[in-house]
Amino acid sequence: MNSLIEHEALWRAGIFVVLLTAFAIWELAAPARRTGIPRVIRWGNNFAMVVLDALILRLLFPILAVGVAELATRNGWGLFPALGVSGAFAVIAGVLLLDLAIYGQHVMFHKVPVLWRLHRMHHADPHFDVSTALRFHPVEIVLSMAIKMAVVLAIGLMPLAVVVFEILLSGTALFNHSNARLPRAIEPIVRSFVVTPDMHRVHHSDIRAETDSNYGFCLPWWDRLFGTYTAQPRRGHAGMGIGIGRYGSRRDQWLDRLLVQPFRSGK
Repeated sequence: MNSLIEHEALWRAGIFVVLLTAFAIWELAAPARRTGIPRVIRWGNNFAMVVLDALILRLLFPILAVGVAELATRNGWGLFPALGVSGAFAVIAGVLLLDLAIYGQHVMFHKVPVLWRLHRMHHADPHFDVSTALRFHPVEIVLSMAIKMAVVLAIGLMPLAVVVFEILLSGTALFNHSNARLPRAIEPIVRSFVVTPDMHRVHHSDIRAETDSNYGFCLPWWDRLFGTYTAQPRRGHAGMGIGIGRYGSRRDQWLDRLLVQPFRSGK
């Protein structure tokens, strides 16, 4: 476990690349939907965005969430140390609470107009595939990291809980954004434990009522618990629209347009 913590960046990067490759091959071999925009345009610019996001995070934050967890653990800061919560229970509870926090953050980015302007760049992707999981505005990424670090500090999470959560979050985000469909017989079973592509695709509908549902990234339980769950899109997966039409042109998928999109007019 110490090796996992010490080399968490390498572990995360390695697992990320393996899963990204696997899900990309899966959706290339058996795509659920076709797109009219060449993959080289969307993938090139979506991948450029995630590289830019990573560079900005490293420049702005001397330590990230795992580093904050190490400080909290070393100094006994936060709720868990105060209550004497430790060991395996602290790791499991920490992962669950972080996932709940990400769910709440996601709802907030939909409901607060200025935050929605940042988040809508993710939703404006006119297609839905594994590269969409990488497409977040740098300002949103910075705010998300600040929120995550505050949650880690307030709860006093162990570094292992944060590492496990980060790996789960990135892995499930790649999975549930994949342009693929699980067999009908097993999809409802898988959906009981993790957000599936069919479940999250509803969240990328061009119907706002469907966009404002299925907020979970990793665990599907919060949407059911808080009444934000939509089982299926009203027009079906084959007939549903994806994205935000006014930002769906080929030109709008280039990095420069993506970066300025929050400052353009319209919802």
